[in-house]
Amino acid sequence: MSFSHKHLIDITEYSADDLMLMLETAEKFKQVNERRIKQVPTLKGFTVVNMFNEPSTRTRSSFEIAEKRLSANSLNFGGSSTSTVKGESLVDTVETLCAYKIDCIVVRDKHAGVPRKIADVSGVSVIDAGDGKHQHPTQALLDLYSIWEKKGSFDKLHVGVVGDIGHSRVCGSLIPALKIMGCEVTVIAPPTLMPARPDVLGADHVTYHLDEALPELDVVYMLRIQRERLEGAPYPSLREYNQLFGLTRERDRLMKPDALVCHPGPINRGVELDSFMADHPERSVILDQVYAGVLVRMAALYLLLGGSNDGFDA
Repeated sequence: MSFSHKHLIDITEYSADDLMLMLETAEKFKQVNERRIKQVPTLKGFTVVNMFNEPSTRTRSSFEIAEKRLSANSLNFGGSSTSTVKGESLVDTVETLCAYKIDCIVVRDKHAGVPRKIADVSGVSVIDAGDGKHQHPTQALLDLYSIWEKKGSFDKLHVGVVGDIGHSRVCGSLIPALKIMGCEVTVIAPPTLMPARPDVLGADHVTYHLDEALPELDVVYMLRIQRERLEGAPYPSLREYNQLFGLTRERDRLMKPDALVCHPGPINRGVELDSFMADHPERSVILDQVYAGVLVRMAALYLLLGGSNDGFDA
C-alpha cells in the first residue's frame, strides 16, 4: 500500500487504511527496537527539526529517540517566548530554519493551528506533536497501536474516554481515530469538564456516570486532569473527582474481565486512577503506550519522508 501524505497534522485526513499502514509499520520497527543495536540507516541524511514551544517530556524524548534510531540528523529548537510563536515572527523563524535545507519539522505549541501555519509556509513535512487544545495525532496513533496489539482488532470495540474532555487535545485526535477504525466511543466526565458540544468530537454516547458505563467498555481511557490548563474550579476537590470518576480497585469489579486501561501520562495517582489500576498486570497498558510512542513516531517519520528500507531485515 502506498502512502500519499506529506504531513501528520489532522488525523481526520487519514483513512482507516492509512492508519493501519502506520500501525503495521510501527510493528516492523518493534523488531528493530528489540535488537541489541537499535539503529537503522533508514533516514540517514535527512534532517528533522524538533520545534517545541511548549514543555514536553514524553513526546519530545520519544521523537528524539525515534529520529536517532532512524539515523536522522536532528536539531532541537524552541522556547516559550511569544515572539517565536505568533504572526510574522513565526513565519520568519520557520523560513530561517528551512534555509538550512531541512526535511521535516516536528512542532508542539500552546496555540492551536500553529502546525498548519508552519506547513503552509515551510514546504517541508510537518508533524503535529500537540497544538493547544486542538490535536495530538501521534498520541492517538500510539494509543491505537497499544489497543491493537492487545486486542488484535478494532472490530466491535467499545472505548470509554474518561475525564477532562473539554481541555483535551488527546481527545481531538483519539476520538476521530477510534471512529475511523470502527470503534464505538463513549465520553464520560462531569458536566463541567465536557465541552459545550461534545457531539462535535464524534463520540457515539455521552454520560456523566462512570459506574453505569464501565460494564460495557472494552477499553477505559483515562485522561489526565490538566490542572495547568484549568481556569477556576470545575469540581469541588480532587478527592471528590477521584470518588466519582477515578478508576479504583473498587471499580475493577465493574469492568469486563479483559478490559484494558489506558492513560496518556503523566498520571496523577490517586486522582484519575489509583496505583492498583495503574500498575494492574493484566489491564494496564500505560507503559506499553510509552514504548509504542517510539514505534509509531519512527513509523510516521519513515512514511512521511519516504526513507529507505535499509535495516529492516538486518
